[in-house]
Amino acid sequence: MRKITLSNGKTVEVECLSCALTSGSVEPDGGVIVETEHFHAHQDVAYPIEGLVIIASKRHIKCLDELTDEERLDYINTMAKIRKAQREVLGIDYVYYFYNEDTTHHFHTWLVPRYEWMREFGRSVESLRPVLLHARNHRNTVVNHQKVMSSIGALRNALQ
Repeated sequence: MRKITLSNGKTVEVECLSCALTSGSVEPDGGVIVETEHFHAHQDVAYPIEGLVIIASKRHIKCLDELTDEERLDYINTMAKIRKAQREVLGIDYVYYFYNEDTTHHFHTWLVPRYEWMREFGRSVESLRPVLLHARNHRNTVVNHQKVMSSIGALRNALQ
């Protein structure tokens, strides 16, 4: 079991955070954004950035090549719908897609929006870690939390 501290300050103890989130045993702040037969999308639980969505496989796998044909189709269609909603509803012009196979959780992809405040950290994949840490350490405020919750609701409504 691993102890993980969420952006809301709560600590959870789980074997796999993605399994806990997709099964419903751990509820992400704001709840589920959209759910399909094979995937679960939610606001990232560690970093308070408006529109930072994680798409997690419901099946505990590690790699993209482990997805079935049906899962791959569901994955790309779900990701495209979320991206369209990010643009149309939240006004997000650019997103970094991040997926890694050496994670401690199972297969998931981050859709990390790019905002003006992030420019000081650069415009490459190398900027992601400093951006995420800055969000966790400096944007974890009541006002920003309200914005994040509002963005979750707006995305959920757009994807229904």
